[in-house]
Amino acid sequence: MDISHNTILITGGGSGIGRALAEAFHAEGNQVIISGRRREMLQQTIEANPGMAAIELDIRDAADIRRVAQQLRQSHPALNAVIHNAGIMRTENVQEPDTTDAEDIVTTNLLGPIRLTAALLPQMLQQPAATIMTVSSGLAFLPGAITPTYCATKAAIHSYSQSLRYQLRDTPVRVMELVPPYVQTELTGPAHASDPNAMPLKAFIDEVMAIIRATPDAHEICVERVKPLRNAAAGGDYEAFFKRFNDARSGAAAAQWKGQPAR
Repeated sequence: MDISHNTILITGGGSGIGRALAEAFHAEGNQVIISGRRREMLQQTIEANPGMAAIELDIRDAADIRRVAQQLRQSHPALNAVIHNAGIMRTENVQEPDTTDAEDIVTTNLLGPIRLTAALLPQMLQQPAATIMTVSSGLAFLPGAITPTYCATKAAIHSYSQSLRYQLRDTPVRVMELVPPYVQTELTGPAHASDPNAMPLKAFIDEVMAIIRATPDAHEICVERVKPLRNAAAGGDYEAFFKRFNDARSGAAAAQWKGQPAR
């Protein structure tokens, strides 16, 4: 992926990693279109970044995805990149019978990118060069047991990205997978954004952009901080690593779940 001269749609672009990526690519001279469900967040972002565009999109809604794809064909015919950033993460207690959260996570994190890719691909195949960037997670490779469906969707996105890349190998469309570590955003709430255990957002974005600039043909974008998770299965002690990783989080999860539904 060239670092500049693209027309890029970034889902979930009004906050967190999505907004930070949008601003970074905007600064490199790309035409950036951000999408999301929260109009006020989109508006704040484009007001702070003159020249950036926004379009409301409910990534859970198949009809809305088709509407946005049609609108983009008319408003931005040069669209040649999409970054599938929109996603939700919720803790779940698997002993609770309510699967509402799980279904919402699957629809947003997995079906959303699949549907949007299908809707945008005819337009992108017409471009001289195009990029689909999926966003998985280090948790796709070493799941955190307190967020089982989130981790499962990210593992599925990794698998989907590999198949998508192979099927599109003889087309102008390239497929990249961004693999974030634990980053300071509000993905799980305000406290998440200041957690000292998480990677600062600016440092993450700076490293991501440096990787893209240095290796524009990379299949995966992995900052140094995510590599222990990405390579966990190759380390020879996966089961022990998995147990240590999840034991460190189980105490807080147990306190949260005691007699309560996972919401």
